[in-house]
Amino acid sequence: MNKIGLALLSLAFLVGAYLSVLHATEVNWTLFLIVFAVGLAGVALARIGSKAAATSTDVLESNLAVVGQSLKNIVKHVSALNKEQETIPTYDMGKEIDGRVLDDLNNFVEARSAITHTYGLQAYAEVMSHYAGGERYLNRVWSASADGYVNEVKDYLERSLEQFQIAKEKLSGLSSPSSDQPG
Repeated sequence: MNKIGLALLSLAFLVGAYLSVLHATEVNWTLFLIVFAVGLAGVALARIGSKAAATSTDVLESNLAVVGQSLKNIVKHVSALNKEQETIPTYDMGKEIDGRVLDDLNNFVEARSAITHTYGLQAYAEVMSHYAGGERYLNRVWSASADGYVNEVKDYLERSLEQFQIAKEKLSGLSSPSSDQPG
């Protein structure tokens, strides 16, 4: 359905563009509005197809596994960075973050919508507020590292770890799907 919707949208765009330049001073508005309606139908079909694909049971289960594993890895790597921070030069901490944590951060973000589809918006908000805090503090560590602020690197690395640990606990505490779950 997604491909059909995108095809309709593309076709409507091309035909609409053609109709717009067919005559220098006139546009057949009736035909143009029909093509516009076909384009809107294409958008609707594409959105329905995307939502159906994102909420299929297999995709949700897979994405929840990715979210859980990514968060587990993030906590493990940030904890290791926190323990090793005395041996890692301040200016190298940003490179260490990129090398150890970046892939898991990206994987988590790409799969996070599974939390909403499975457990509801409240659960998503509880996990994501702490995840976002941890990510924000980790960004602060990266910036402080680039600027050479040793104390700020130490302080915000600890804060980041704390937020990621809370997010992991919140995620682990989710056990029963929400009644808001789509059917």
